[in-house]
Amino acid sequence: MADFLFEPYAPVTVPIARGGLFAVRRIYCVGRNYVEHIREMGNDERDPPFFFAKPADAVVVGGASIPYPPQTADLHHEIELVVAIGKDGSDIAVGDALDHVYGYAAGLDMTRRDLQASAKKAGRPWEMAKAFDYSAPIGTIEPASAIGHPDKGGIMLSVNGAVRQQGDLAEQIWSVSEAIAHLSGFVTLRAGDLIMTGTPSGVGAVVRGDVLEGAIEGVGTVRTIIA
Repeated sequence: MADFLFEPYAPVTVPIARGGLFAVRRIYCVGRNYVEHIREMGNDERDPPFFFAKPADAVVVGGASIPYPPQTADLHHEIELVVAIGKDGSDIAVGDALDHVYGYAAGLDMTRRDLQASAKKAGRPWEMAKAFDYSAPIGTIEPASAIGHPDKGGIMLSVNGAVRQQGDLAEQIWSVSEAIAHLSGFVTLRAGDLIMTGTPSGVGAVVRGDVLEGAIEGVGTVRTIIA
């Protein structure tokens, strides 16, 4: 057995509601998947959604606090349905896509909005606005075998008890099946991948000490505090 230069990092995992752990491989995110959010961000709602990524170790579980990240003065919340992939596949047909889903969770796509705006203006990548440390708090994964495949139901986020974001999964422009099919044409999806499926309108800034509590009807909750 080869000697490692340093001890390999432990796998990133998300707890499963009925026991066990889901080992995370990659995190993909669907951009601009709710019309009202597209409008509030000043983008063209006729444009198709696109994909970006976060590192697996951006995941935060168990309601743990997250630090306010450096190099930003405008940290935003985005509540999202998270899809947990449980079966490998590429060029997946829309009609077969849900066969590749293990389960679902509620998650937060934390965003350094000022860095994103600067990157957009300069025509540069968004990585430092989206793919930073602790940028993906996620709740417990509910297996699809227990809850089915939710395509409607309320999705909301409150900050310090006041509702900030409120919408319905039925408002997604691309369904989970369509997002999986399209994404799998670019990359091979593997068991352990997570897909964050976009956010409804109402995104906004948070500051140190804020308590974020999100919920998706029939799926679960996610909670974190900005430390």
